[in-house]
Amino acid sequence: MLAVGFSCMAFVMLRIGDRKSEIKILSIGGGAGEIDLQILSKVQIQHPGIHINNEVVEPSAEQIAKYKELVAKTSNLENIKFAWHKETSSEYQNRIMEKKEFQKWDFIHMIQMLYYVKDIPATLKFFHSLLATNAKMLIILVSGISGWNKLWKKYGSRLPQDDLCQYVTSSDLTQMLDKLGIKYECYDLLSTMDISDCFIDGNENGELLCDFLTETCNFNTTAPPDLKAEIMKDLQESEFSLKKEGKVLFNNSLSFIVVEA
Repeated sequence: MLAVGFSCMAFVMLRIGDRKSEIKILSIGGGAGEIDLQILSKVQIQHPGIHINNEVVEPSAEQIAKYKELVAKTSNLENIKFAWHKETSSEYQNRIMEKKEFQKWDFIHMIQMLYYVKDIPATLKFFHSLLATNAKMLIILVSGISGWNKLWKKYGSRLPQDDLCQYVTSSDLTQMLDKLGIKYECYDLLSTMDISDCFIDGNENGELLCDFLTETCNFNTTAPPDLKAEIMKDLQESEFSLKKEGKVLFNNSLSFIVVEA
């Protein structure tokens, strides 16, 4: 799904790094690197032969190890220099502020990671300040038109609260950007996720899907019966999902937000 989105967003890559001998990219929450390498491939296509400095901020040592393994077995990365920082975005921000090392970047991307940031407006303001002239910042997270938005708004207060995760969507984010006076463009990528297994008693995949949707470990066995019944009923309603050919397809739409320097 993200790969399709990046094909649609190739023009973003075209608009960065023009007339430069090096393109500087900062990945916030790069994970195991699969999406990062797709992005880098797009940059290479749009700017052939240009050296790329790619730095990654990722708090998980395990994810960084997987990222390095992926780089080691991937070809055509000769013009890319990689560096990894094992820290959260907040830790990175604090370190930069303390050392006053305000390096500018041609492209910063935050993909599916702002849910885990405590002060999102401050984070947006800080990383926006690190954009070079004509640079861009790409943010990807669930869309305000998605089933996620409706599920979180209706049931968020009744689900286990995890202070490491926030129920934030593109609707919330664009409001924050407007208040900060930061220019951006927002594009929705329509998508669905088959959750039919959720409604089959004892289905292992269905139970994992329920855990994923509610961000609750062992939801089917730990949730109050009334809450479980309400959510399972709503997930089949048109407000949340589409029923097609006997399947229940959850509205899993994402938003691509392109922030201007």
